[in-house]
Amino acid sequence: MENIKYEVTTEKSFEEAVESVIKSLKDQKFGVLWQVNFKDKLQEKGVDFNKNFMVLEVCNPHKAKEVLEKHLDVGYFLPCKVVVYEDSNSVKIGMLSPEKLIGLLGYEDLNETAKEVQKTIASAIDNAK
Repeated sequence: MENIKYEVTTEKSFEEAVESVIKSLKDQKFGVLWQVNFKDKLQEKGVDFNKNFMVLEVCNPHKAKEVLEKHLDVGYFLPCKVVVYEDSNSVKIGMLSPEKLIGLLGYEDLNETAKEVQKTIASAIDNAK
């Protein structure tokens, strides 16, 4: 992944894409800790925003424990985020690169774990599209 983000376009509806990526993440042993659709949340606050933009906070507890035991400040990047959103006439599913984010801290002992997490979440995204 050259870019800071990984993103795919799906033919599924927004709702189908959200359901699909949650199932795909679960199959990869990642759970959704929290989710929010910014469209709904902003409208609750009286702000007009008409596009669905779902943020899923996802975590594999074993990987989280592994990195936190080595470097507690990596918690700034946890849990990982996966997003599903409407963009013009399409729906996109994506994430920020765990490898690049953890790389910002310079902990070389976490490189392999970050690559593994990135590969796993990217696979879940690909399987969901």
